[in-house]
Amino acid sequence: MHKHHRALGVAPNKAVSVLEIAKARPVQPVTLIRPHAARRAARFFSEKFPGRSLYAVKANPSPALLETLWEGGITHYDVASIAEVRLVARTLPDAVLCFMHPVKAEEAIREAYVTHGVRTFSLDSQEELDKIVRATDGAADLTLCVRLRVSSDHSKLSLASKFGVDLADAAPLLMAARQVADALGICFHVGSQAMSPQAYSDAMARVRAAIVSAAVTVDVIDVGGGFPSSYPGMEPPPLERYFRTIHEAFESLPVSYSAELWCEPGRALSAEYASLLVRVERRRGDELYINDGAYGALFDAAHIGWRFPVSLLREPDSHARSIGFSFYGPTCDDMDRMAGPFELPADTAVGDFIEIGMLGAYGCAMRTAFNGFTSDETVEVEDEPMTSLYVEQAEPAHVAGRVIKL
Repeated sequence: MHKHHRALGVAPNKAVSVLEIAKARPVQPVTLIRPHAARRAARFFSEKFPGRSLYAVKANPSPALLETLWEGGITHYDVASIAEVRLVARTLPDAVLCFMHPVKAEEAIREAYVTHGVRTFSLDSQEELDKIVRATDGAADLTLCVRLRVSSDHSKLSLASKFGVDLADAAPLLMAARQVADALGICFHVGSQAMSPQAYSDAMARVRAAIVSAAVTVDVIDVGGGFPSSYPGMEPPPLERYFRTIHEAFESLPVSYSAELWCEPGRALSAEYASLLVRVERRRGDELYINDGAYGALFDAAHIGWRFPVSLLREPDSHARSIGFSFYGPTCDDMDRMAGPFELPADTAVGDFIEIGMLGAYGCAMRTAFNGFTSDETVEVEDEPMTSLYVEQAEPAHVAGRVIKL
């Protein structure tokens, strides 16, 4: 059990529920972690994706989560900075690290290669390719993945504007990378929270065109991230459909029979790992002032209008009708507002505790200490996540007094 159990008045040697933590009435927000959920997601990808799965560390760099994913079969990690390289190398010395940010400092490339054994790098320009060759002293053991720009039309968050070489310009870069790479890859990212498998088939059509245009042998196809999780109003089809679409597209590409298929899930491996317990400090009509917010774990709820599942933790359960609330966070900033709507019982009141789910991805990873408001209270709980793409049940599961929509 986690070290913070005793501080919250919870026995340290027993599995606890979310409701038990709420009964302890913590003053600060508490992150509730579910290693069993992350382990289950890792096993799902490692066993069912028709290739190799790399965890995208940026989604949640918690060392405890990294170790849990390793236990679930994830052995390769997508790192985007030298700090992430060092973190994973320190936490999982046997992990394979792939430096998949297309624009890196030359010093970072050199340290990654020389000190940490990184051999896989992504790029989307001739300048980056030259940089990698210089930083590794012309190494002959590199896997170089050229990032292709693809559409984000099927995703909730675009990743189409910052990185990626246009298809029209890809051939010269692929040919140049082929000359210096031990293994040549093509990678792309369809955007975060892709709601349709078609995002990947459309992207693979561009990959095919790039390979034909460059007439090069390709050893790795990396379909990146974008695999979705389930949120209110964003219930995606089963992940197996994504895997099937990707596999069929991969099989039809003009690549070597020995080519590898990779993916880089971040959200899909980490979202169900954590939720957040917050306290209502004030109510003003349909606005709730809570003790975490835009500068804490709720950045996405504030700045991109992301809706997370919520549940009122009260005994006995409230039987009031549900209404849509918005949240204000604890700082003095007007932007510390989460519009929602977040559906909660109409009698939600000051002093109540609310669980906000699916915050394992881009939740605590985005937390700051702005205005003096922050919290590192963390407790492991036994409850299932508030929603899940991995729990296989025919009927909705009732967990801790709430319905889990599968």
